[in-house]
Amino acid sequence: MTNRLVDATSPYLQQHATNPVWWWEWGDEAFLVAKEKDLPIFLSVGYSACHWCHVMAHESFENVEIAEFLNQNFVNIKVDREEHPEVDSIYMQATVAMTGHGGWPMSVFLDHERQPFYAGTYFPAVSREGHLSFPQLLTAILDTWKTRRVELNEAASRISNYLVESNLPASVDDMFNEQTAENAALKLARQFDPINHGFGASPKFPPAMALEFLLRNFARVNNKDVLELVEFTCYSMTRGGMYDQLLGGFARYSVDESWTIPHFEKMLYDNALLIGVYSHLYRVKPNDYFKRIVSETVYWLEQEMITPEGAFAAAMDADSEGEEGTYYCWSQAQIHEILNDADANWAFEQFNITTGGTFERGLSVLQRRREPDDLTRYQRVKAQLLAVREKELNQCVMKK
Repeated sequence: MTNRLVDATSPYLQQHATNPVWWWEWGDEAFLVAKEKDLPIFLSVGYSACHWCHVMAHESFENVEIAEFLNQNFVNIKVDREEHPEVDSIYMQATVAMTGHGGWPMSVFLDHERQPFYAGTYFPAVSREGHLSFPQLLTAILDTWKTRRVELNEAASRISNYLVESNLPASVDDMFNEQTAENAALKLARQFDPINHGFGASPKFPPAMALEFLLRNFARVNNKDVLELVEFTCYSMTRGGMYDQLLGGFARYSVDESWTIPHFEKMLYDNALLIGVYSHLYRVKPNDYFKRIVSETVYWLEQEMITPEGAFAAAMDADSEGEEGTYYCWSQAQIHEILNDADANWAFEQFNITTGGTFERGLSVLQRRREPDDLTRYQRVKAQLLAVREKELNQCVMKK
C-alpha cells in the first residue's frame, strides 16, 4: 500500500510513502481540500536523517488506528525541511514562540489560512512520564476545532501577527554598529559555560556562527578574553562523543552539557561551518590540535559524505541496526574481541569505555578527554576499531 508520497522526489517523503496516513505534499491543493471539508491541517516537518522523526513515524504514522483517525479528521501534510526550508523556517518560529523550544519532527496544526494555532515536536503514541500522547493531542485539537473555533482563530491570528512583527526589518536607529557588536560579545560571554564550555545548558549545539563572530571580534579589537571563549569551546566540543574520535566529523548536537553523548546524526552544513571555525582559529592560534580537527573532518567528508554521483549528501542518519548511535558506540566485550588484552584495557582508559556503558544498552561513546600517552599505539588501536566499523557499515549498505 502506498500513498500520494510515492511520486515525491524527496528521500524523506519517500520514507513515508507506505504510511497508512494519506499524506499530501505541501501545496495549494491540500489547503483547498481542507477548506472544502472544513478540516484542520496537520503539518509534519522533518528530514531523512532525523532519529526522532523515525521514532514518531514508527509509533504513530505506521499505526493503522492513528492513521485512520488522522485521515478522517485532518488534512495531513508532510514536508521535508531540506526541500522547503522556507516552510520549515516560518513554522519553526511559531513552534519556538508557542513552546519555548524547537526541533524535529515538528508537529504543527494550521487553519485554512495556513496560520498555526498549536505546535510541538515529537509526541509519543502512548502517554508516558506526564507527556500527552499523540492520540490524546489529536482528540483535543479536533474537539477545540469543532467547539471553540472562535478562540482558535483568535489564537492563530495572534501568533501570525507576532511572527509578522518579529520579522519586520530593523529601523535605522537599530542598525548594527560597533557598540552592537560589543554588546553581543558581552552577552555571549555571560552565557558561557565555564565548566564544560560552549554557551548555555543542554542540549548544546555546536555554535559555529557565534564562534565565527567572536573570532572576528578578536580580530577587530584584540580581546584575548574573547579568543579564550573560542579556544575552550573548540577544545571541549572535540573531547567527547560530539566528535567522531575514529574518523572525524561532528554530530548535530550534544544531549548533555559536557559534549559527551551526541544526537548521532551528522549534518553537512554543521561540519562545513565548523571546518571554517577551526581553520580560522588555527590561523590565529597555530596549534596542531585545531589543524588535526580540520584535516580529520575534511577526510570524513571525503570518505562518507560523497555520493556515487559525486555530490555531497546532506546528512548521515543517527540510526543504525534499528537503534540510535550503534555505529558509533562500543561495549567492552566488543573491544576485547578486536584487540589483545593489553590494548583493550588501554583503550578502555583512553576512550572512557566503561563496564556499564556511558550511553545506552551497555555501550559507550568514544571520548578523548586526554591526549594519548602513546601516539603510535593510539593510531594502531584506532585503525583496528575503524576497520571493524567500516566493515559493519559496508555490510549494512549491501543488505539495503
